[in-house]
Amino acid sequence: MLISDRGPQSSLRPLLPTTRRPRRFAPFTSLVLLTVLFAGCGRKNPPASATPGAATSPIAAAPRSSTPQIWRVGNGAEPQDLDPQTVTGVPEHKLMMALFEGLVTEDPKDLHPVPGLAERWTISDDGLVYTFYLRPGVKWSDGTPITAPEAVESYQRMLSPALASEYSYLLWFAAGAEDFTKGKLTDFSKTGFKALDASTLQITLKSPTPYLLKIIASHYAWTIVPTHVLKKFGKLDEKRTAWTRTGNHVGSGPFILKDWAPQQKITVVRNPHYWDAATVKLDAIEFYPTEDLGTEERMFRTGQLDMTNELPAAKIDTYRKERPESLKIDPWLGVYFYRCNVTRPPLTDKRVRQALALAIDRESLIKNVTRGGETPAYGVSYPGTAGYFPRAKITGDLALAKKLLAEAGFPDGKGCPPIELLYNTQANHRAIAEAIQQMWRKNLGVEVTLRNEEWKVYLETQHISHNYTMQRAGWIADYVDPHVFLEIWTTGNGNNDTLWSNSQYDRLFQSALTSKNDTDRYEIYQKMDAILVDEVPVIPIYFYTKVHALSPRVKGYYPTLLDNHPYKYIYLEN
Repeated sequence: MLISDRGPQSSLRPLLPTTRRPRRFAPFTSLVLLTVLFAGCGRKNPPASATPGAATSPIAAAPRSSTPQIWRVGNGAEPQDLDPQTVTGVPEHKLMMALFEGLVTEDPKDLHPVPGLAERWTISDDGLVYTFYLRPGVKWSDGTPITAPEAVESYQRMLSPALASEYSYLLWFAAGAEDFTKGKLTDFSKTGFKALDASTLQITLKSPTPYLLKIIASHYAWTIVPTHVLKKFGKLDEKRTAWTRTGNHVGSGPFILKDWAPQQKITVVRNPHYWDAATVKLDAIEFYPTEDLGTEERMFRTGQLDMTNELPAAKIDTYRKERPESLKIDPWLGVYFYRCNVTRPPLTDKRVRQALALAIDRESLIKNVTRGGETPAYGVSYPGTAGYFPRAKITGDLALAKKLLAEAGFPDGKGCPPIELLYNTQANHRAIAEAIQQMWRKNLGVEVTLRNEEWKVYLETQHISHNYTMQRAGWIADYVDPHVFLEIWTTGNGNNDTLWSNSQYDRLFQSALTSKNDTDRYEIYQKMDAILVDEVPVIPIYFYTKVHALSPRVKGYYPTLLDNHPYKYIYLEN
C-alpha cells in the first residue's frame, strides 16, 4: 500500500476518501509480495569468477522442432532506428534485445545479471574497478571478432558530445565520462574505460555503484556497437546512417536483421555466429509495429500474432471471461505520467501544476478506463523498488485544487489559457486523455485540447523541439533500483524534457551518488521525492501493469518486473 508523508513539502490534504484503497496489481495480491520480488532481483548475481558454459544455462534446453519456429509479436510502434546508442523507446528496446547482447545479460526468470559477451568479471575491493573478460572467440554477426579496444571505441562514441545520446548519462558512473560528454575533457584515454588487451576491458568508476551490473545487463546504453561497420557508412559519432539498414546491420545478439519493411514488419533470424547459438530455439522473430490496438488484437485473435504489445482497455474484461489462458497482467516497474513544459504558461506556475495533479480521480480512471489492475500514482518513484518506499505523496482535496488555481490568477479556470495535451497515437492513450480532459473541465474549469502524433514524430517533439505544453509519457525502469526514477529529473539529463531545473534537487542527487550505504542513499531519495511532489514538473497518474495477450503455445516466457524476456530461451510448443 502507498505510504503518505505529511511533511512540509507535501502538506496537501487527501484528494480521495481515506477509506478507498489503491487497486492492487493483478494477478499478484499484495505489495508485500512485490517488495520481495523487487529485493530479490539483486541477490542472485553469479560469483564474479563464474565461467558459464552450456551446462550453466539457467533454463533447460527445449527440444528442437522440425517445424520452423517463427514467433510473431506486436511491437507497439515503428522504431526510430536500430542503433542501440541513439534510440530511446520501449519498442526499440525489444528489438535491441534480439540484435545485441551486453557484456552482462539477464536471467530469464528474475533478470539477475549473468555473463553475456563477457564470460566473467572481477570487482575490486573498493568497488571502483570492474574488469570484464570477453569470451574466447566471441564474434559479431559478420564473423569479425568482438574486442575490448572496439568496446572502448564504442563507449567513446556513446559519450561523444556530437552524438548527443539521450542515454549517455547511464555511463556517467565511469570516471571522466560525464566530463567527456559535456566537453570538459577531450582526451578519452583519461576516462575510466581501458582495454588491457584484446579481450580484457577495465572500467574504473568515480564512486561505488552497486547496481552497475544490473544496468549493463538490462539497458542497451551499455551495448557495444560494431565500430568497424559504422565507419563504412559515415562518421562514427553520426546518427541515422545506413549501417542499420537491411544488409548492413551487424550485431552481437542471438538474432540478426533479415528484413525491415517500414510500418509493416521487422524480421530477425538466428545468428550463426552468436556464442550461445546452440541455446537459441526460435528460427525467427517477426516484429509488427501495431499502434492500432484494435487491429493488433484482431491479429492475435485470428492467429496472425502470438503476442500483442498491449490490449485495448475495452477488451480486457472480455479476455478475462472468454480467453483467460491468453490474458497476461503482470507487475511492470514503471509510471504513467503527464510531462509539463514548465517554460510554457500556464504551467510556468507550480500552483497550476499542483491543481491539475489534484483534480485527477485516479481510482475512477483505473476502474473505468484503463481496467488493467494498475495502482494510482501520487508520486514518481515506484513504491517498493529494491525496498524503497517514498513517503512524499501528492495529496489534497478538490477545494484545495480550486484554491491553488485561484491563487495562480485563474478562479474557476477563468482566464486560464487552454492547455494542449500531446499524446502518441494509440487508442488507450486517447481514452485516458479524454477522461482527464473531462475531469479538468468539470473540476477546475480548465480547457484542454488534445493533439496526437505518431511515435517517431512524438519523440522528436519531446526531445528536440519541445513544441508541447503538456505531454503524455511513461517511464519504464531501466534496472531495479529507485535511482532510476529520480536521476532523469536532474538538470541537463538527456531524458529530462520538462525543462525543469532545481539546484537543491541536483545537489541531493550528487550526494546520493557518494552515499556509503542504501539506508543513507534512500533518505536522500526521500528528500528528492518530496521536491518532485512539491514542484510537480510531471503529473504522475498510475503505476503500470503489463497487460497483453500471449498464446499458450509460447514457452520460456516468464513475467518480469522490467518486461524483459531474453529471446534465446523462448520457443513455441507445436
